[in-house]
Amino acid sequence: MESRIRVLFLIVLMISMSGCAATRNLFGMGPQTAPPPAEDPGQVIEPEVERREIREADIDTEDFEVGAYVGIMSVEDFESNVVYGARIAYHVTEGFFVEGTVGQTDTGLTSFERLSGGAPLLSDSERRFTYYNLNLGYNILPGEAFVGERRAYNSNLYLIAGLGSTRFAGDDRFTVNFGAGYRFLLTDMLAIHLDVRDHLFDIDLLGEEKTVHNLEGHLGLTVFF
Repeated sequence: MESRIRVLFLIVLMISMSGCAATRNLFGMGPQTAPPPAEDPGQVIEPEVERREIREADIDTEDFEVGAYVGIMSVEDFESNVVYGARIAYHVTEGFFVEGTVGQTDTGLTSFERLSGGAPLLSDSERRFTYYNLNLGYNILPGEAFVGERRAYNSNLYLIAGLGSTRFAGDDRFTVNFGAGYRFLLTDMLAIHLDVRDHLFDIDLLGEEKTVHNLEGHLGLTVFF
């Protein structure tokens, strides 16, 4: 009798242990196997970037700029004629510069002289238009200009204005001028300028004093030193 009880007790104990193991597996409490590592597919696309070597003309380290220019000037009531002159500039900062200019043109006949057929209003020497200006400029849009694939040039769009004197019709006249220009650096020390300016002064040559606008457009070449 006693041996039967022992056998029965062992059977119950074995059933209980197997049931606990099944319960742990059922609720995820048993030992778990780690998932296999993901395979590295490698880099699918290999970009091939072709780099270009660009040579850029830098502005020279010197602050002075000197040069000459030629263009067309329309003197109010006196036709449009060739103008030529010289400039010298000092670059105070990267943005501001001071410029002095002197220019000259020979004016033509007025419409009054052509229509009246009378004596000319001015002599040949009095028709010579000469101006002297001292201006302040500001580089508003520094940038680069590309020519081809391997060459870049520094450039600047600037505004400029100032005061001066104009010798015309036998008198010196106080003059205000303003305009805009574009500077294109060919090399570290050589630059091309394209400028448009207006020169204003008062004149009473035809019997009534008025403020005249004398428009000028010119192309120039300067050197930094």
